[in-house]
Amino acid sequence: MRIRLDLAYDGTDFHGWATQPRLRTVQGELEAALATILRVGSVAVVCAGRTDAGVHARGQVVHLDVEQAPDLERLVRRLNGVLAPDVRVRRAVEAPAGFDARFGALRRRYAYRIADTPAAVDPLTRREVLAWPRPLDLDAMNAAAALLVGRQDFASFCKQREGATTIRTLEELSWVRDESGVAVGTVVADAFCHSMVRALVGCLIAVGEGRQPVAWAGEILRAEARNPAVAVVHAHGLTLEEVVYPADDELGARAEQTRAKRVADA
Repeated sequence: MRIRLDLAYDGTDFHGWATQPRLRTVQGELEAALATILRVGSVAVVCAGRTDAGVHARGQVVHLDVEQAPDLERLVRRLNGVLAPDVRVRRAVEAPAGFDARFGALRRRYAYRIADTPAAVDPLTRREVLAWPRPLDLDAMNAAAALLVGRQDFASFCKQREGATTIRTLEELSWVRDESGVAVGTVVADAFCHSMVRALVGCLIAVGEGRQPVAWAGEILRAEARNPAVAVVHAHGLTLEEVVYPADDELGARAEQTRAKRVADA
């Protein structure tokens, strides 16, 4: 039986998602809790998006395989009783045939939040909102963001890994202010490479505070090489909000398509 778990976590005190020796990670905590509750030696989970150290999630999705089907409502209660308060299991369901949390996803949606005025800075949200000392022009940031949307080589915005592609389809990159005046950037893509969202935000901040013209974002993209002028902004302003999957009868085909593409790219 394959189980889908939906998770939320405050990434502040985690060294990212992926298990690392002697470091506290979301995967490590979750797998340890599952092994205890399911009374097995070890449990392996697969996630939709491997968040970096300090990045939060409201919509993380994982799957795991078990030999015997547990009571899923009881599993959620017991997991949340074992896990620390900064990670919560929001639901557990039997996954439909062909479901793969990583390869089956159509898109991931992140939000980056910036308080760029004194009135918008709230100490109660300091762990998830970046406090920025200068006001940002969201119209300029949206104009620059429009130059980055589409299927592109985002090598200029990624920490490259040997053999991995940096071509991604960026479906949305836009900025609005919420009711408290916080600037919220929505970033949607089929997938992201390492540090891509935070580098995109760093580029747009430079435009938003007037240090660079709108056209600079396109110039950085076309260079297809990291530019030290593009800052990778702090992780704590970033949250994985949602992972979207196709209809149940399309899950298997989507996973096969994505897996084949990743192998070909490598």
